[in-house]
Amino acid sequence: MFQLFNWRTLLAIIAISIVTGTIFYSRYLANKIAKEERQKVELLKEAGTSLANPAISDSRLASLIIKENETIPIIQTNEKDSIIEHTNLDSIKAFIPAYVEKKFKEFKSLHAPVVWYDPADSTKQNRYYYGESKLLKEVRYYPIIQLIIVGLFIIITLLALRSSYRSTQNQVWAGMAKETAHQLGTPVSSLAGWVEMLKENPGNERVVADLKKDVDRLQLVTDRFGKIGSTPHLEKRNIVSQISSMMDYMRKRTTGKINFILNTQGEKKVEAMISPPLFDWVIENLLKNALDAMEGKGNIIVDIFSGEKKTIIDVIDTGKGISKQNFDKVFKPGFTTKKRGWGLGLSLSRRIIQQFHKGRIYVKQSEPGKGTTFRIELNA
Repeated sequence: MFQLFNWRTLLAIIAISIVTGTIFYSRYLANKIAKEERQKVELLKEAGTSLANPAISDSRLASLIIKENETIPIIQTNEKDSIIEHTNLDSIKAFIPAYVEKKFKEFKSLHAPVVWYDPADSTKQNRYYYGESKLLKEVRYYPIIQLIIVGLFIIITLLALRSSYRSTQNQVWAGMAKETAHQLGTPVSSLAGWVEMLKENPGNERVVADLKKDVDRLQLVTDRFGKIGSTPHLEKRNIVSQISSMMDYMRKRTTGKINFILNTQGEKKVEAMISPPLFDWVIENLLKNALDAMEGKGNIIVDIFSGEKKTIIDVIDTGKGISKQNFDKVFKPGFTTKKRGWGLGLSLSRRIIQQFHKGRIYVKQSEPGKGTTFRIELNA
């Protein structure tokens, strides 16, 4: 994670440096070109003066200067700002008065005009309003285009790094889960054998019954860990009976001060495609968290809503609640508010629901001191 952070920081610094340098250099070039274009318009004004006065000997040179201007768009007006003529506008739209008027307003807002005064009559004047050449526009917009390209590059790179990190993290999770299942497999099988042997001896019926429940529980845990990292087989199951069984299991392991309530909106059967052992694991984690949050007394309510597109399961407790800033953090590996625990239960629950069941799990609402509602959404 630290290495990934370093790469992100370095990438951001390089990108910011490139963009900043480009913007400053482009502004320098744009100002330089703008200054040169202003000088060209001044020169064109002088050339127009030479053509208007036959007494000036360099009229041929002035005519050549005017003809050579093929880049700077210019609109010439009189002293009343009535348009006299224009140069280098769009050849197709130049005959449309509305287009010329629009460009005139644009040029007027861009630059102060270059003004020529009639030597014979000072009240008469021509004004040269000019826009930006294609080259100047390209220089101005170049850093913006580069910024967009660099931004896309950064986004794509970060997404690739994030995907790679998640892939590695998933592989580690899957490897740890499978190794745990493998390590548990042998002693659990041995315990199952001893249970069968104890059954043959009279007088051990009560001990054998309790021991068998614990061994079955260990086998279930082993089975759950073994399914992490592989594609589970989804089955159409009645989630009402699945959740009811898990609530009964948890009820037997709590004090009488905890009330378990299951609301199915009158439905006895709500079917969904699930992996039974993994789905049970999620419900168990949510119920355990609810119990820990209530500290020995309160209500745990599970509401099941069946819709055409989604099946919704709300697990509600009357515990100490979660602060809003921790709504998403509770699903991150290692995050826990308990004195004991690894903070993996909700993280695994999210993986099971999102990756294996293609659903959603999130904190619907919570208020410190009043309780929390976790919501699971499954495709109907």
